[in-house]
Order: sequence, then C-alpha cells, then structure tokens
Amino acid sequence: MLIAIHELRKTYRVGNEPVRALDGVDLEVRPGEYLAIMGPSGSGKSTLMNLIGCLDTPTSGSYVLNGRQVSGLGDDDLARIRNEEIGFVFQTFNLLARATALANVELPLVYEGSASRAERRERAREALVRVGLADRMHHQPNELSGGQRQRVAIARALVNRPSLLLADEPTGNLDSRTSGEIMALVDELNGAGNTIVLVTHEKDIAAHAGRTIELRDGKIVSDEIKLAG
Repeated sequence: MLIAIHELRKTYRVGNEPVRALDGVDLEVRPGEYLAIMGPSGSGKSTLMNLIGCLDTPTSGSYVLNGRQVSGLGDDDLARIRNEEIGFVFQTFNLLARATALANVELPLVYEGSASRAERRERAREALVRVGLADRMHHQPNELSGGQRQRVAIARALVNRPSLLLADEPTGNLDSRTSGEIMALVDELNGAGNTIVLVTHEKDIAAHAGRTIELRDGKIVSDEIKLAG
C-alpha cells in the first residue's frame, strides 16, 4: 500500500473554538492508483491534501507513506520525504520568474543534493521532453503560455521520480482547451504507472480519475471506483 491513513484528525483553533478540519479519515491508496478528492469549500479536502503531502502534521491518527510512518515526524524529516517521495503540482504553477524552464525543473535536484550538475541538467531535460517542452527549455515563465507553465511545473514534480504525484486544482488557472491538454498529460502519466492524487471541485476533471472520494465536514462521505469501459 502506498498510502495508509487511519483515523486521521486535524483540529485548528479559531479564537477559543476548536474547528475539526478532518474528523477521523480512513483512506488507502495503492501504487498506480488515480484518485480524485472532491468536496465543497470547507469540507477538508485541502487539509487532507496538505497532510498527504507532508506539508502539515495531523492532530491525531496514523499516516503511513510507502511503508514509513510519517504522522509524527519533525519538520526536517518531513521536508526530506517531500523532496524524495512526493511531486507537487499547484494551481498557481509556483515557478521562479527569472529562471528558465530547465532551471525551474532542476530545483528539486539542487535541494536533494546528491546529483552532479550534469546529471541534474540531464534529468531536467528528460522531464521537459516527457511533458512535450523540448523546444521551450530555455524560456522563462513570462515567455510561456499558462499551459506550458503548468507543463514545466509537472516536469519539476516528476524530476525526482517520486512515489506520488499530488495535483491541487491543476487546471484552475487554465482555459478549457488547455485544461484538456493538461489532463491528457496527467492521464498519460498515470498510464505510465505514476500514482496520482488530485484535488478538484470540478466534476469533469475528477472524471479523469479511476476513483473519486468526496469529503464533507471533515469526513469521507463517498468512495467510488469507476468501472472500466
């Protein structure tokens, strides 16, 4: 099992009032799955995404990622796991404005620190070729379209060969045609064996996934697997 979550809870305090963002979530995700997380605003989907991505820690419960218990780890260990195990794709791309596409994609390898400069460059090139940007490697973000920027972000998420690709509203800033192109790429990545967890509020985007869970008031209220064909 790639992800094994049991009785996961996250409580925030707003003034003196506790707010249960997640209230006892159980979830398992197998390697190679394509999971969409849906729910209205305030349902807990962003909180769950942050916990799965090791960007936050739970109040209680268990989270095992790729055989490792991560729910009680400190910041340094969580940062290491984020860099080694998880690739992130965000709605706002989060690219460095003054860096080329190639330099942006190299960044996770720079942070990881074990690859030589030549190896970093080669792996970044491979990732950009994989997302169809072989001819845009030396362009900066302001020279790229929104769809191309998101492809750079996806290449950056893939360059460390992560166990898990997390996509948070990946088409939120794109028009419908470009959204279709990006989702076709995400589908292709899943077809190649990448495990994908996608957060979206759009049913047509969630329909790309093989499985959809819906959150409401911090709980999973449905878990549906799409039938083949």
